[in-house]
Amino acid sequence: MSTAEAVAIIIVLAMTLYACSGLADFGAGLWDLAAGGRAGGRQRRALIDAAVTPVWEVNHMWLIFMLILCWTAFGPAFAAIMTALFAPLTLAAVGIVLRGASFAVRKDAARSGGRHLAGWLFGIGSVLTPFCLGLTLGALMTGGVPPAATGPAPLTVTAVLVGLLAVVTGAFVAAGYLAAEAGRRGLPELEAWFRARARVAGAAGLLTGVAALTALYFDQRRMFDLLVGRGWPLLTIGVLALGATFWLATPGRRRGLRPAAVVGVAALVLAWAVAQYPYLLPFGLTIEQGAGAPATMRWVLVWFAVAVLLVGPALVLVYTLDQRDRLAEEG
Repeated sequence: MSTAEAVAIIIVLAMTLYACSGLADFGAGLWDLAAGGRAGGRQRRALIDAAVTPVWEVNHMWLIFMLILCWTAFGPAFAAIMTALFAPLTLAAVGIVLRGASFAVRKDAARSGGRHLAGWLFGIGSVLTPFCLGLTLGALMTGGVPPAATGPAPLTVTAVLVGLLAVVTGAFVAAGYLAAEAGRRGLPELEAWFRARARVAGAAGLLTGVAALTALYFDQRRMFDLLVGRGWPLLTIGVLALGATFWLATPGRRRGLRPAAVVGVAALVLAWAVAQYPYLLPFGLTIEQGAGAPATMRWVLVWFAVAVLLVGPALVLVYTLDQRDRLAEEG
């Protein structure tokens, strides 16, 4: 394995962890938007606040890490992606800012009207961000980003469906996470409410996934063949794990819901990465062609090892304290 391939694997791992966190907010913004009126949805929103707040900033770390590695290690590919997909990436950034600012403002707003408006903006940002990031991934998969991109990438049906799939998958995973969180906190009514949403979102995700795969067949046959040919073991694991998540979301079951969701999402992201290997930009720029200077790649790996040693234990501690309800007490 070359140093460039090692750095590419690190980027894929960061992307996988970001996806497993529901793109930082566990995808909960959509359910915050659909929680109901001010009175009826108060408990649901309170649970979302309690689940997301302690790990909000931690989850954003993966996105920042991924972006820094991309422009440091694979500058030509990063420049082409930013040129061809400037519009969706800008909208994704707007969604991230809108989501974070609104979430923070809602907690501190003095008036109920301000809190309600901030909640709406939080939900809108949480839908806009995964859709635009999924749209970007879909455009990349269909070969819409040439190495010397000078204009916007074409908007394909596959790209739109992958964007919708990102939203629906996030909603499915978020509902599963929140159902498990409600169960852990002894809130049966909220647990049942989120379980029902998980089943609906899971069914919608299955239909959207099949539609996206069908559209990929017509938009980029080569990528389709690689995805179902080379990536079929991971696709199978992903489908089985998400199917298990769907089953575990039925009443009477609690254990294993969150791990199954994590495995399902991770397997789907990795299936895409395996299918696209060795290309950064299908099918015009490989990892080796787009890599920076050898010294840069070596130093990226060195600092990644340092980061793992410094940040890894802190992350384990944060998630452990969160699950033991110690962060709120200490805060």
